[in-house]
Amino acid sequence: MSRAAILVLAAEEWRQAGQPARALECFQRALDDGGEVNVDPRAGIADTLFELDRPDEAKQLVDSIRADGRVDPSTALNVAETLLAYGDPHGAHEWATEGVLASDGAGSTREALLRTRYRIRVDLGLPEDDLDALLDVSC
Repeated sequence: MSRAAILVLAAEEWRQAGQPARALECFQRALDDGGEVNVDPRAGIADTLFELDRPDEAKQLVDSIRADGRVDPSTALNVAETLLAYGDPHGAHEWATEGVLASDGAGSTREALLRTRYRIRVDLGLPEDDLDALLDVSC
């Protein structure tokens, strides 16, 4: 396990402990470290910035993740859940869709993305589509 991955785990613990400023510091250290992680630390930073009532910074960071052009499914799921929690269901839908399209076959992350995407689509009143049908197959 990389140092960056350990720092991300520590950041999540700080968030659970109600210490978002400390969490933000750990996420930033993970990003600066550059080691291998399961989820881009910027996703955690963005989530924490929303929690700290700094939505403009959080949205800029989410945009920077997308601008890199190489979003992995785990990061897409994290960002989708964050955007959904902070009142952006349309943005969450885009990220969940992008994550599903980036996933390569079955797996728990893909299933979570499909479920999250479906729930968002229902909330938005959108009709079922071909990606929704994949959820039926994976259950």
